[in-house]
Amino acid sequence: MAYEMTGTVAKVLDEQTFASGFSKREFVLTDESGKFPQEICFECVKEKMALLDEVKAGDKVTVTFDIRGREYNGRYFNNLNAWKIAKAGEGGGAAEDGGDGPGPGEIDLDDEIPF
Repeated sequence: MAYEMTGTVAKVLDEQTFASGFSKREFVLTDESGKFPQEICFECVKEKMALLDEVKAGDKVTVTFDIRGREYNGRYFNNLNAWKIAKAGEGGGAAEDGGDGPGPGEIDLDDEIPF
């Protein structure tokens, strides 16, 4: 199931590469729709990291993402996996046509995450 959120990019973090070869890049979106602003961290993995090449702090964007969850040593973790980013007011912007999850020829990343 895909979700969407619109907000202002607070920061774009550097790429992280792990010993397993897995790589990701995170960014923080400020959501001001509620009473108090919320800082929400999203991640882009593998080829989706390129979505962040055109995004910078201060940009207003709409992020389309999936929620991923897993258990590790009795603790539960969630990740917000972004797969489409569109600058507000633009049809395409920094977006990639992702449809409802991985597109044709793309890999479902659940099988490749080393956790």
